[in-house]
Order: sequence, then structure tokens, then C-alpha cells
Amino acid sequence: MVVAASQSTAQVIASVGSDGRHGLTSSEAMRRLQEVGPNAVSIHRARLLPVLWRQLNSPLLLLLVVAATASYFVGEHNDAIIIGMIVALSVGLGLVNEYRAERAAAALHSAIRHAAVVTRDGVPSRVDVTALVPGDLVRIGLGDIVPADLRLLKVDELECDESVLTGESLPVAKSARPTTDHPALAELTSCALMGTVVDAGSGHGVVVATGRRAEFGRLAADLVHRQTETEFQVGLRRFSTLLLIVAATLTSSVFVINVALHRRLIDALLFSLAIAVGITPQLLPAVVSTSLAAGSRHMRHLKVLVKRLVCIEDLGDLDVVFTDKTGTLTVGRITFTRTVPVGADPAAQVLRWGLLCTETDAAGRDIGGNPLDRALWQAAPEEAAGALAGYETLAVLPFDHERTMASVIVRDRAGITTQITKGAPERVLERCVDVPPTAATQLQAEFAAGNRVVAVAVRDAVDPSQRLSTIDEHNLRLVGFLVFLDPPKPGTVAALRRLTTLGIEVKVVTGDNATVALRVCNELGLSGTTALTGQQISEMDDRTLATSIGRTTVFARVSPEQKSRIVRLHRHTGHGVGFLGDGVNDALALHNADVGISVDSATDVAKDAADVILLEKDLDVLADGVAAGRRIFANTMKYVLMGTSSNFGNMFSAAGASTFLAFLPMLPSQILLNNLLYDTSQLAIPTDHVDDEQVRHPAHWDIALIRRFMLTFGPISSVFDFLTFGIMLWVFHAHAAAFRSGWFVESLATQTLVIFAIRTRRVPFFRSRASLPLTLSALAVVTVGVVLPFSPIAAPLGLAPLPPLFFAALAALVVMYLLLIEMGKRWFYRTHPRSVPSSRRFSRRRRLRRRSARFTAVQPGQVDVQHGFR
Repeated sequence: MVVAASQSTAQVIASVGSDGRHGLTSSEAMRRLQEVGPNAVSIHRARLLPVLWRQLNSPLLLLLVVAATASYFVGEHNDAIIIGMIVALSVGLGLVNEYRAERAAAALHSAIRHAAVVTRDGVPSRVDVTALVPGDLVRIGLGDIVPADLRLLKVDELECDESVLTGESLPVAKSARPTTDHPALAELTSCALMGTVVDAGSGHGVVVATGRRAEFGRLAADLVHRQTETEFQVGLRRFSTLLLIVAATLTSSVFVINVALHRRLIDALLFSLAIAVGITPQLLPAVVSTSLAAGSRHMRHLKVLVKRLVCIEDLGDLDVVFTDKTGTLTVGRITFTRTVPVGADPAAQVLRWGLLCTETDAAGRDIGGNPLDRALWQAAPEEAAGALAGYETLAVLPFDHERTMASVIVRDRAGITTQITKGAPERVLERCVDVPPTAATQLQAEFAAGNRVVAVAVRDAVDPSQRLSTIDEHNLRLVGFLVFLDPPKPGTVAALRRLTTLGIEVKVVTGDNATVALRVCNELGLSGTTALTGQQISEMDDRTLATSIGRTTVFARVSPEQKSRIVRLHRHTGHGVGFLGDGVNDALALHNADVGISVDSATDVAKDAADVILLEKDLDVLADGVAAGRRIFANTMKYVLMGTSSNFGNMFSAAGASTFLAFLPMLPSQILLNNLLYDTSQLAIPTDHVDDEQVRHPAHWDIALIRRFMLTFGPISSVFDFLTFGIMLWVFHAHAAAFRSGWFVESLATQTLVIFAIRTRRVPFFRSRASLPLTLSALAVVTVGVVLPFSPIAAPLGLAPLPPLFFAALAALVVMYLLLIEMGKRWFYRTHPRSVPSSRRFSRRRRLRRRSARFTAVQPGQVDVQHGFR
């Protein structure tokens, strides 16, 4: 890159074998792609070995294997082999399900694409960034992420944010002039580097390096980075810590008690470790992964892509969504309706000036221009065809979100040069002189009608050879207004009502005029009679603004920094905040939201800053995604609540029984087998139905609720375990094997079937029914448990046949258990209602947001370009 930076443009073009005007041919580009490979930094693919390592990377599992091995060498061959087989089955089950989730994640990455404007065969077109090759001619503009290392050939006020590479926060001005020999990375002013962001202006360049050969690619290849935790992952970690404390306390107590009772050390150790494994929801990672993977596939069917599976829960946790107006509340197909001349210039001349000051070519092709420019060309094809005839563009000052205007200098056939400035009416009028008194009245009338308006002003170019700058955007003469229409989108009212039923408040953040925004929002039934403007926001301190946000629905004429500030302050009030945006001016707010939401047609910066991408810019699609996220989280919590309560109860029973029995109440291998069968039945939980009331409110981790649930329902399970102990000892006078068989069957039946009560707050079977897969899997596991004592493998497992009357007692115990659980459930949810919103602020230690510029591009199948750190 250093060599290219110091070469002239002609030398660089020759060195890469390109044509400075027409670019590469399509056939040559294809040949080079096969030669150098895709423009990708890293490859995201599902890999079996890392998933297997995650299954094996468990200290408890390792201790159990070591203890089982020791048991084998002291003569307990059967127990050791059985424990080894059960551990292998458990690991295999987790491996299969998590690997499927990895493949789902890889598929999501392959669905997200980025494109660049490339000239090939002499024609500008949009090409997937992974298809770029050295020698391609690329155009970059405001907000673009530079897709490869470029040697710049032409620039118009181009500045790039290179903080992702150099750490320098200020944008760097670029030029096409060669740099000095051996410049540092931060001094490559004649180059635009992969992964950096265009902060201002535009430019053309030739690709000199792609993929890992680019500066960013070499840097990223040497980095080992860890993804920041989402709130869902934080909740899982805190839940795991709770289980670790409970397991450590119970296991150490059981070990001490068994040693004190003079039982063999190896038996005491194995039994204690089995209890530790038994109290742990061993397949929780597999259940979570399966649930998230199944949810991601379902959400994709609903036109929602989640870039990271663990962000699904965060999506379901939203209670406030800030959104832009265009394309979300409105149709998004902006149409030019008419010209409003001001002063002496006729309407046709005002339109001509507007057409000359655009970023779209005369054919109306979208090669980076804004929607208003495209609408202007499409609505006036005859005028557009002749607008550029006889005019030459001499200089361009591109649009940016601070000035909210663009300027050009053009020269006609007679040699007369004119500067044309076009942009937001308020900003343009500030720079005009001798504005007619009727102009303000005309402008307000258009705003009141809900129309979008662009002002056009001109002035004679004093010295067209001078470089056009913002200083020249003064002393303008207003010539008129261009009026555009973007009507409200059909179905938006129903979508807003649906979001309200989901407990989500919608607030509008727009760069449009306040009057226009209020008009559209009132038509759609959004509350609010006044809007907070960018000027008002700039005059408020954080405390005042935070208070105002809660009672304001519309924020108008806001800058990118103000959008970000609004989102950040509202998050600090304890709300789950989402931001829906698709423009470069939305990137900061997308970064700072709990969930950044963009759309497939958004700018690359917006898509990369987002966590969730909608394949259709529609609030109804967003509502589908939120509801799906809440269903996934609700199903995950079913496993957590049921597993912790019943596992805790069973292991507490085992610990208690070991203190008064002359033998172990259940062998270590039986505990592990019981846990494996039970967990297997719960793998169908992701398919379960979720009650409507569980979707109506944001859902998030509440460790206090889980702990209370465990301590409430665990003892209920233990009560029926001790009843079983009494029946086996005093009614059936069971020996050790029969005793263990009876408790094995009872504990498996109760903890498996309790899912039907715990999965809902309604009356089970009547007002809420489980899914067919979950019902069948639960019944199948209970059947296996009943059959095992009579099977050929009963003796190796230490089980013995049970008397027929036992099963009558078992049926009675199960019915009484479920009835007591149902009564306890009603009491529990009356005294411990759904987590209150105030607890959210303590659980919301949200992830630190990503670095300022991140870029993800993919190739079908598996290529995943990470130009940032996720």
C-alpha cells in the first residue's frame, strides 16, 4: 500500500493492469477473483471441533471422568463403564444440538450482504464487496465503508474516519496527490483503506489490495477478539454462578456426610459428583442453542435476521423503539409532485437547477445518490433528459448531515458559471439574501400539508477555478422549492396498535421538519401535539432532556449526535431501547441502542452497526421479531425454572436420604442416567406454544425470581421423594436395588411431567396445551423410565423389577404432585408477580457497544468479512 500511495495515478493504474476510465472487463474481474480469492478477511463456518471442546470443557465433567476412571481401577468396572457411556451420550447430545445452532448462525451471516459501486465494462454498477479484485474502479461517498484498499484517483472534499485502524478520532482529509516515500499508516492521504468510513465528500479509486492482503486484513488476521456479552449471556452467566454455589454447597455437604458415615471414599466421591452433575441443567447450553437456532430460522421466515443468535432475547426485551419516519411510517417511495418558484425564475428553470445539483446520473441509475434525487429524475424524465445538455459540472461540494445541503458549480455553453445549492429549506434560507416575504408562507403551507420540501438557491460563481467550499454557500439567491410526497404507509396504524399490545412505545426521530413529522404521526394516531426539535435539544442539559424524552413522541430536525444522545439517555432511565434506522446518520444511535435494528436495503454503516436486520422495512415485521424473541426467551425460562426446581429437589432428597439409609439412595450412574433422560425430554421445549400474556410484556432474566422458584418448588418435589422412600421401605420392604428402582422411576416421572404445569401460568391441559413434540417426548421418557427396571440392562444399571402395586402408588403420587404444584404456582405468582420494571435497571449492564466502524460482508455459503470487532 505504501508503494501505491507514493506512485502517480497513471503508474498505479498501470501496475494493477486496469483502465482508468472503463475499469476491468467482467471476464477479467472473474478471472482475477478466481486467482486472488474473495475480498474477505475471515470465514464464518460451523466447525465441529470447537463445539466439541465446549461440551468437554466442564470441570465437573472432567472430575466425574477422573473419578469413574479411578473407580474402574479399584474394581468397579460396571459403574465406571456405565458412567462413561452416559457422559458420552450427554456430550453427544449437546454436540449435535449446538452444532446445528452453529450452522444456523453461519446461515445468518451468509444472508447479510454489502455492495460497492464499481465501474466494469465502462458502466457503473453495484457489486457484492466480496467480488472486488485489484484493478476495479470503485466510487465511495458519504457514509460508505471503504470495501478494499484504494489508491484514490479523484476526490471531492473526501475525508475518512480511520479510527478503526489508527485510533485517531479526527477524520483524515484525502487527495489524489502521491504521498512522500515511506509514509506511516496514518499518513496515507492518497489512499482510502479497507474498513474506514467516509466521513465527508466522495471519491473514486482503484483497488490495489483485497481481503487479508489489505491493511485491515493483515491487522485483523493477527487479532484474537472476544465478542462482548449481551444481556442474555450476562443472565446465563449469573444463573450459572447461582447453580455453582448451590451445587458446591450441596456436594461438599453430601461428601462430608458420607465420609462421616464410613462409606468408601470412592463411592462418596462418585455420589457427590453425580449429585453436582444432577443439580446442573446439563443440557442447558444445548436447549438454549436449539431454542435460539430454531427461533432464528422462524424469525428469518418472518423476514427478521438476527446477526448474533444471543441478541434474540434482547429483541424481546424492548419496551421503547425509536424509529425514523421515511419508509417506516410512510411508504418510502418518495415522489416529486411540483415546483414552487420564488421570485423571477420560472418553474422550469427551478427544476433545471435542481436536476443539475444531484448525485444520480442522467439515466436515473442509483449509483449512490439520495432518494430525493432519484425521485426528481424519475418524475421529470423529459426535463431530466435535457437538463445536463450544454452544462458542464466544474466542482462539487457533496451533501453532509451537518450542513444538510449540497452544492455544485456548472458552466453552460455560453461560458457562464453558476453555483447551485440545494438542501433543507431552513438551512438554505439562512444563507440567502433578499428572500421574498411570501417564501416563508409558501414553505409553511407545504409543511402543514405533510410534504417534504427542498430549497434551491443559486449565485454567480465568482471564480470557478477555486475549490468549492462551505464558505461559498452564502449570499445565495432563493429561486424556489421542490416539493415531494411520501404518504403514510397502509397498515402502519394496525402495526402501531400491535406494538402497543406488546408493551412497546414508538417514538419518531427524524431529520424532517417538525410540522411535517407531526402531521404524519397524527394521521397514524401517535400521541403528541408538539415535537422536540434539534435546536431545543441542543439547549437542554442531560437531566432536562432525559425527563423530556419520556413525554415526547416526535423529535424533528435532529442531528446524528442528537439521535445518539436521545437513545443513550433513555436507556439510562431503565428502558429496553431499540433504534430502527437505515442511514449513515443513524449509525451512532444504532450503536448506542440496546438493540440496533436496520433493514436489508440500508447503508453498509447502518447494517454493520445493527444487531437485527429486517428484510422489509415495516413495523409489523418488527412486531413479529419482538414477539418471536419473547417466545424464545419464555421457552428457555421454562427449562431453567423446571430444571432448577426439580433438580434441586431431587438432589436435596438424595442428600437427605444418604444420611439415614444404610446404602446410597441412588447409584451415581443412576443419577446421571436419570438426568440424561430428563434433559432429553426437554429438548423439545423450543417447539412449545407460549401463552399470549407471556408475549405482551418485555421479558428478561431475574435471578431473584429463579432462586425463589427453586426454593419454593424444590422442597415440594422433595416431599414426594420422601413419600416414595416411605412407601418403598415400609410398604414394599424393598431391598437396595428395588428402593433405587422405585425412586428412579418416581423422580423421573415427577420431574419430567411437571413441565405441563410449569410451562404456563394458566390451568394446564385445559387453558394451555403443550406442543405435540413436547408432549410425546415427555411421555416417551417416562415410559422408558418405567420399562428400564424390567429390561435386560436393568441388572448392570443396578435396577430391579418393581411390584405392580407400586405403579398404582406412582400414579397417585404423580397426580397429587401436579395438583400441589398447581396450587403452589397460583400462590407463587400472586405473591411474586412478573418482574417489575424497576429491577431492569440493575440487570441492564448492557454490553459496551462496538467500535465506531464495523463492517460485515459475506459471500454465499460462508464468507464473513469482519471489518470491526464483534
